[in-house]
Amino acid sequence: MADYSQKSYFEDLNFDKIDFSEKSLDKGEYELCEFKDCNFYKADLFEIVFIDCKFTGCNFTLANIAQTAIRKAKFKDCKLLGLHFDHCNPFLFEVSFENCNLNLSSFYQLKLKSTHFKNCTLHEADFSSADLSSSKFEECDLIHAKFDQSNLEKADFVTAFNFQINPENNKIKKAKFSLHGLPGLLSKYDIYVEV
Repeated sequence: MADYSQKSYFEDLNFDKIDFSEKSLDKGEYELCEFKDCNFYKADLFEIVFIDCKFTGCNFTLANIAQTAIRKAKFKDCKLLGLHFDHCNPFLFEVSFENCNLNLSSFYQLKLKSTHFKNCTLHEADFSSADLSSSKFEECDLIHAKFDQSNLEKADFVTAFNFQINPENNKIKKAKFSLHGLPGLLSKYDIYVEV
């Protein structure tokens, strides 16, 4: 059995095209590191700390991120299918996503204030009880994404599409929507809106 009592510190390093599904990432703290085209498929990232890290073109599908600390991480062109971000260490959790596939991922009860999702697919993502106040969903596909008891105050859904949000079950004060997004707010009433 591996001894994880001795954790390492890694700073300002580049990891390129490494398959962490076969060779596991060393336990420790990674600060200002960049991961490019790495495979984390089903990788065990339990209790690893990422601070100010960038992930580009990486596959995190079904990775174990229980108690993983993700602080100011940027994900671009990444595959993050079925990830339970709600199992991460919530302390200083901060992320942004661009051109990412986040289908079936869970953000249940997470504090995601001012989080930026840009051009992402979020099919069946779970945002129940999450704080998404002042967040932005830019050109995001939210088909069957779950918003229940979510704080969406001042959130920006102007260019988002395929969402269904029940205004009675969520806080939406001062949230921004476009005219073409109205059906997603009114779907529970079973009425048709022509835009």
